[in-house]
Amino acid sequence: MNRRYIAASLASLITASMLTACDTSYIAPSNVNTEDDTVQLTFSWWGNDDRNEYTLEAIRTFEVMYPNIDVRCSYTEWSGYQVRNDVRMASGSESDVMQINFAWIDQYSPDGKGYYDIKRLSDVVDLSTIDKNMLEYGMKDNKLNALPIAMNAQTVYINRTLYESYGLDIPTTWSDFLDAAKVMDGKVYPISMIPKSAWLFCTAYAEQARGKNIFSEDGKLQFTPEDLSTMIEFYCLLVESKVMPQMEYGDDYRLDTGKTAGVVAWLSDAENACAVAMENGYDIVAAPYTSMSGEPGHGWYVKPATMYAISDNTEHPLEAGLLLDYLINSSEMAELQGLEKGVPLSAPARATLDGLGKLDGIQYAAFERMQEPAVINKMRPIMENGDVIRMFQEACNEVYFKRSTAKEQSELLYEQIKEISG
Repeated sequence: MNRRYIAASLASLITASMLTACDTSYIAPSNVNTEDDTVQLTFSWWGNDDRNEYTLEAIRTFEVMYPNIDVRCSYTEWSGYQVRNDVRMASGSESDVMQINFAWIDQYSPDGKGYYDIKRLSDVVDLSTIDKNMLEYGMKDNKLNALPIAMNAQTVYINRTLYESYGLDIPTTWSDFLDAAKVMDGKVYPISMIPKSAWLFCTAYAEQARGKNIFSEDGKLQFTPEDLSTMIEFYCLLVESKVMPQMEYGDDYRLDTGKTAGVVAWLSDAENACAVAMENGYDIVAAPYTSMSGEPGHGWYVKPATMYAISDNTEHPLEAGLLLDYLINSSEMAELQGLEKGVPLSAPARATLDGLGKLDGIQYAAFERMQEPAVINKMRPIMENGDVIRMFQEACNEVYFKRSTAKEQSELLYEQIKEISG
């Protein structure tokens, strides 16, 4: 997908939300008989208690709209959901409608047949509400396997209050973080991050330093061992210079602890990452995507925050389509969900939020930051591969603790990733 094309599509979302703000009502498909015998649907998602509560409330409203559809819900936190999903997909017992991760399309549907082709349900699922270029993220072998709910990117959140207390500006370059560490002198870390964020943060640096993408569009490794060594050495430099704590301890250095003046986290996690610190009086901002010069550069990636799919084994595709359309496009779901899953791609959902004055706050600021050309690369699913991230983490630790050299570990990491990426 062309980077300029993605940029134009993302930039159009804000404008589109304003243009459609006068029409926020959800009109359910009228060509469906709702007087047949009761149909039972299963629906699964992952999330915290707040997500569970508002989703259950939305489902109750859906069942009032369609009295012949009984929705059985299944939900849990992320790790449990992922394990359960593996078992269900392997056994063909997955839910009729399910929340999925972007990377799962490649994992479970390499030929496009792992999920239902939603294009076949265009009579009940209004696909015109989502920009066609964003729908491409759910396509596999010309089949629409999933609908993206919102877009996501790793974002640098900075505690401007703490930075200014040290006489520092918001960092925009890699060297800004190193300079900030010297000023903060170990009292506060300029930035912190968990392993996945550290992997993507170092990827952005290495892509800029080496002038190439780590993976091709089809997920093949393009970095050499020397390129991977750049990533490992940069991570070790950040930790040794007290720019950041070791990635294993990222969760212990949240913005609200006062131990770090910044974090790297998903756009969709903006409220979780920043809300408490903001409530405590800190001024938190979404910083520019870090680059060599402070001007927009490549190396940052965008992906669907999360997606909805329909099981290819469903016995009730029509009713599953009705539920999917409601989850994506209805004003009822949009109002209850707010920005919890990110800024919605659905035009009527955005219009609902705009009419309610909800298109604001730190998450919306991060969404606006995502319009910058620095982030306009389509994320390759392999970049979120848990084994790849774990191998990178292990390689970094071997070098940081002086048990091995960057050359040795980068050569090993190269062979490991090549085996996974093919």
